[in-house]
Amino acid sequence: MKKLLSIMAIATLIFAGTLTAKAATVQSLSSNVQTVMTAATVSLIQDDGGTDTAEEISFHQELKNRFVEGGPGFMGIVLLCLILGLAFAIERIIYLNLSTTNTQKLADNVEEALKSGGLDAAKEVCRNTKGPVASIYYQGLERADEGIDSAEKAIIAYGGVQMGQLEKNVSWISLFIAIAPMLGFMGTVIGMIDAFDKIQAAGDMNPSLVAGGIKIALLTTVFGLIVAIILQVFYNYIIAKIDSIVNSMEDASITLIDMLVENKKN
Repeated sequence: MKKLLSIMAIATLIFAGTLTAKAATVQSLSSNVQTVMTAATVSLIQDDGGTDTAEEISFHQELKNRFVEGGPGFMGIVLLCLILGLAFAIERIIYLNLSTTNTQKLADNVEEALKSGGLDAAKEVCRNTKGPVASIYYQGLERADEGIDSAEKAIIAYGGVQMGQLEKNVSWISLFIAIAPMLGFMGTVIGMIDAFDKIQAAGDMNPSLVAGGIKIALLTTVFGLIVAIILQVFYNYIIAKIDSIVNSMEDASITLIDMLVENKKN
């Protein structure tokens, strides 16, 4: 009986030691797995950030490289066309926005001034108002003492002057719109000529010989078209703005003549 109890005690100790060893092993493995997963997560996060940064850097670097690969000659001229075209476009947009006037409000103020203070009061209202419409009103009122026909002629003549001011420098924008793709096509032709010169010199149709020239040709064309598209958008906006102001000038001129006729009757 004592031997049996001794054997059972020894077996119990061995079993308990085994369980303890297994628990320690499991805990160690769990700790190792958690450490590995944490390291992997940090690595993934760093990799994602690094990838985004690499992509961002590569986009700007790629754009710069493509521009440089196009050749400094034609690509520089195309870039100059974009800069000058945008400069003229921004100048015209600012000028046209400053030239925009609330013609209905101006007509009401001039009509009220004519009824209350006469021509001098109406001219004072025009002097204090900016824009071509106010200038046309002032010129018409300036000639109103000479008759309706003189006032109408002054309005028409000065309207032509104001229209010329509105359209100033617009032709330069259209010029750059036309030149930019032409320069791109010229770069294309020169690149193709360079490619064929290399084929002739090598005496063999090797794709690696002509790849550089063809790539330059395509790059100059692409950048020339991009410049033309950008400037065309600004050009169309400017033309639409000019048409709107000219229509306002014409309507305001008719309204002024009617006011002068009514003032003469009174």
